[in-house]
Amino acid sequence: MAMFQYKGRDTTGGLVTGNIDATSAEEAASELVDRAITPIEIRQVKMSAKSKAANDRVVGKTEKTSSVDKINEFLAGRRVDVTELIIFARQMYSLTKAGLPLDRALTGLQASMRNRVFKGILKDIVVGLESGMNLSSALGRHPKVFSPLFLALVNVGENTGQLDLAFKEVGRYLELEKNTRKQIKSATRYPIFVMVAIVVALAVITYFVIPAFAQTFARLGAQLPLETRILIAVSDFVVAYWMYMLASVAAAVAAWRSWIGSAAGRLTWDRTKMHLPIVGPVFERIALGRFARTFAMVMRAGVPIVHGLGVVAGAVGNKFIGGRVLRMRDGISRGESLYNTAVQSNMFSPLVLQMIAVGEESGAIDELLAEVAEFYDSEVEYDLKKLGDAIEPILIMFIAGIVLVLALGVFLPIWDLNSAVR
Repeated sequence: MAMFQYKGRDTTGGLVTGNIDATSAEEAASELVDRAITPIEIRQVKMSAKSKAANDRVVGKTEKTSSVDKINEFLAGRRVDVTELIIFARQMYSLTKAGLPLDRALTGLQASMRNRVFKGILKDIVVGLESGMNLSSALGRHPKVFSPLFLALVNVGENTGQLDLAFKEVGRYLELEKNTRKQIKSATRYPIFVMVAIVVALAVITYFVIPAFAQTFARLGAQLPLETRILIAVSDFVVAYWMYMLASVAAAVAAWRSWIGSAAGRLTWDRTKMHLPIVGPVFERIALGRFARTFAMVMRAGVPIVHGLGVVAGAVGNKFIGGRVLRMRDGISRGESLYNTAVQSNMFSPLVLQMIAVGEESGAIDELLAEVAEFYDSEVEYDLKKLGDAIEPILIMFIAGIVLVLALGVFLPIWDLNSAVR
């Protein structure tokens, strides 16, 4: 457990501050809600002496397990994918609905799990439960597997006695996310395949074909066209320095991944990719659809709106839109309405804003947000279907340009071979 410093508002709207011991920020927020305090800010300060001793005991018990998990993960070479999480959520829904204790349910799932990485994670979760942790805190020790939304819904389900419904909502959300990713892969499979084929063909032609033609042209001793001389020069450069080119590409990829991994780089990229031609609107609608879907889920689960927006900001998959969501949270904590903060965020269309306003006035904001999510999902599905039709003419023009350059550079001297011999 750790000590968290919090700021919140009580039932009268007054500002309340203090410290609280909890195993995670989510658990601290849940305990504050139980005290009728709406959390505004929660941050970890330090470990209390008693909590630190208890935590050391838990770490001591799981140190060996964690080491084994790391070895298994390395040997297995696998990660926990979304399909396995969906199956896990569905199984937990059935087991908790049947009234089976959590430790017995997780032990049974662990015995039937084929993924060794996931099996080790479930074993660690059982150890956490046996040490006195609640389920959301035990799951929170594996943030790379269980998202903040997953943990928040499980935490609310534990506190309200509706853990089975929480796992049902999680499974439904993950299923929708899986379908969205499947649609994206289906729409981009053909362009990626064509681009890879083009790159391989250009590499073969540049490294093997053009040098053979260059030797033939050199023996003829004729003046070559400018296009042919350019192609030969490029081929000579590639043949001589291909190792340095590969190293440069690898360094560029590593630098890109490092930049994307930084907070500033991720924020800049997430803002930029929404303005890219053709695919930019698709990225934006996917993120907004996730916002509406996750916000509807946390509202339906009973998560306080201020804490729920913080969870949603991390679940949209876009740092730029996540920052706008956090600005909405700050506005609501100041007493503004959801509609006004949504207008100030400049993220939503007038139709969506009207639905948010109606939902806020009628008290059915979760239902209206679910309708908004379906609206964005249908837009994304339509855009992804059009994506292939939009990219195909561009690929055809690109391939035609490459063929034209090769025809002018390689075959033009062959067509003029008789004059070259004379």
